Amino acid sequence: MRLSSVFVIMILFTTSSKSQSEYPLTKTVDSSDTYWGKIYMDPYRWLENVKAPEVIDWYKAQAEYTNSIISKIDNRDKLIERYRELDAVLPPKVEDRCYEGGRYFYKKANPGEKVAKLYYREGLNGQEVMLFDPANHIAGKTLSIQGIKPSYDGKKILVWYSENGAEVSTIKVLDVDKKEFLADTIFPSWQGGISWAFDNNGFTYFSQKTDDFTSKEFGLNTKTKFHKLGDKVQNDIDFFSNESYPGLVDPEDGPIAGFNKDSKKYYFADVLSTRAELITYYAILKPVDQKLNWKALCKPDDGIVKTRIIIGDDVYAISSKNAKKYKLLHTTLLNPDWNKADVVVAEKNDKTLEAVTRCKDFLILTYSDGINHTLLKYDLKNKAISEIKLPISGVTDVSCPDNSSNQCIIAITSWIRPSTEYMFDARSNSFSPSLFRNPPVVPKEYEDLTVEEVSVKGHDGEMIPLSLIYKKGLKKNGQNVCLMEGYGAYGISFTPNFNKKQLPLAAYYDVIIAVAHIRGGGEKGEDWHKAGMKTNKPNSWKDLNSCADYLIKNSFTSADKLASTGSSAGGLMLSRAITERPELYAAAICNVAVPNILRIESMQSGGANAPEFGSVKDSTEFKGIVEMDALYHVKKGVSYPAVICVGGWNDPRVPIWQGGKFAAALQIATVSSKPVLMKVNYDNGHSTEDKDVTFRNFADQFAFAMWQCGHPDFKIKKTQ
Repeated sequence: MRLSSVFVIMILFTTSSKSQSEYPLTKTVDSSDTYWGKIYMDPYRWLENVKAPEVIDWYKAQAEYTNSIISKIDNRDKLIERYRELDAVLPPKVEDRCYEGGRYFYKKANPGEKVAKLYYREGLNGQEVMLFDPANHIAGKTLSIQGIKPSYDGKKILVWYSENGAEVSTIKVLDVDKKEFLADTIFPSWQGGISWAFDNNGFTYFSQKTDDFTSKEFGLNTKTKFHKLGDKVQNDIDFFSNESYPGLVDPEDGPIAGFNKDSKKYYFADVLSTRAELITYYAILKPVDQKLNWKALCKPDDGIVKTRIIIGDDVYAISSKNAKKYKLLHTTLLNPDWNKADVVVAEKNDKTLEAVTRCKDFLILTYSDGINHTLLKYDLKNKAISEIKLPISGVTDVSCPDNSSNQCIIAITSWIRPSTEYMFDARSNSFSPSLFRNPPVVPKEYEDLTVEEVSVKGHDGEMIPLSLIYKKGLKKNGQNVCLMEGYGAYGISFTPNFNKKQLPLAAYYDVIIAVAHIRGGGEKGEDWHKAGMKTNKPNSWKDLNSCADYLIKNSFTSADKLASTGSSAGGLMLSRAITERPELYAAAICNVAVPNILRIESMQSGGANAPEFGSVKDSTEFKGIVEMDALYHVKKGVSYPAVICVGGWNDPRVPIWQGGKFAAALQIATVSSKPVLMKVNYDNGHSTEDKDVTFRNFADQFAFAMWQCGHPDFKIKKTQ
């Protein structure tokens, strides 16, 4: 089905376009793939070999060229200052809260700090104690804590950290009372997937063969292993994998397995991939070195999605089966049968079930109408259902670190209001101020922002939600600069959030921020997701272009003042949007994007994305992949908008060459005078927690877009 031929012929590109002659030289090669009887040329294939000296030099030249231009844009540095000003006045960011042995553990990044530190306190009201500062752990290294997991007695805590956004982690064991690391060290581990044994003397973890994320082996045949404290890592047991249990895990899927303190008679295993439906197995608890009899708890045909909660033998799960907006079901581990499961909460016509969280006596269900959340409370004992009256409207984040109590934490945010956190007693239905974060206070400039929610008619008549954030008193005269973003993949909803990187543009520079809720996301349930999957993927970028048309026709902006940004799978969508309708945009930011999806299965772990995008091995799905491949649709002689492709050199999810190949093709193909840049972040991956890197990265992206949209505050500085 697939043949490959590579015959290298160097062709230094020449062009009559004045702007193109300034780019670093790019060669093309006579490389191709044959799919289903047709040859597909790939002249920039050589850029995939990121270890080759000539390829390293090419990216370096592109990075230097890009930096030389962006550094000359007025107010780029001022935008970084705006980010720091906002960060300085917002409450600390607190994440990964967990409770064991009477202690609360959490990550916290205070205002002005680059990365989060690890803290704990004795009970909710105990004094906060700092346990681990990754910034001081290894001299000269910028580390970020990827995750934490305390032992059940609260005396030890597993910490896994990575460097420069690479996500590939080192796992270490910290003695809480001594604040010292034990000798046990495990590397590499990516997904986390950690659980402690009930005796607190060992743990399961996700294991990889290599830390080289450019290798095809990076995401293949991974395992969950069991490590006994003090033992040699090479003696660790293969606990769950496609090697130890053939047929249960595909080579490109992630096996995550271990212990669950809420159901101590069993082991549980999840098979991770990009499919929406969960795959879960369970087995009777035995010594970790014995063969287990894994039984299926849920498979794709069962339609279990998003969340499953296990309490003893009881299993509660969100189901999409015959429920477009999802329902909550209950079955039992004694005889799990989702076709005969109890319907705990039926599907609602006007709201989508987004999540379920458990505390001691209740399940808390999160519903979304696409803009605001509603919370319901299900009493596990009397099965009564009631609504939780929120103190303010918005999007909620519910967590219950200590599920042996009814004390929860609920954070509420919106497009223009930062996250406000409350303590919530599920038994008394009472809210009180958070014990972890003070209420937010923001500069007065943000008080003048307003939100408008509209619906846009798509190419096929479907109505697409579009959220608009802008200064009060906006004049619809077509002269406003607008930054639009979309994602549209994996059923992920683009819910309202206080975007600390984009909102300064609206607050200080009068930019309209637009968020397009395109198909492929989950804003309208599973049907909305499926309408942007595989061969339906064109709906995603056509929806974005429909939103661009709407903004222009209704005089919010004009084509020469409209920029769009898309990250990761959102970059796949955006890159295809601009190759289909380049006239709609002044600028595009393809951030860690996947514009060359024809080659996604050659990427590390790329085949795991087949459930979402399709596979070249399937003749029907292949047609969809060709249609969504933006690189294939780049045509010479077309006037493309200004484009900045952004890639992280340490990105384990999307390799740098995805953006590199697209930038190279556009630099050669476009006949417009607008620049095409390749920005390379050598201190970043798919993203990074490091605020210094993040602020600089997005200031560069947005300054470029504002400059190309003709914003008067973002011009190229005049040379002296």
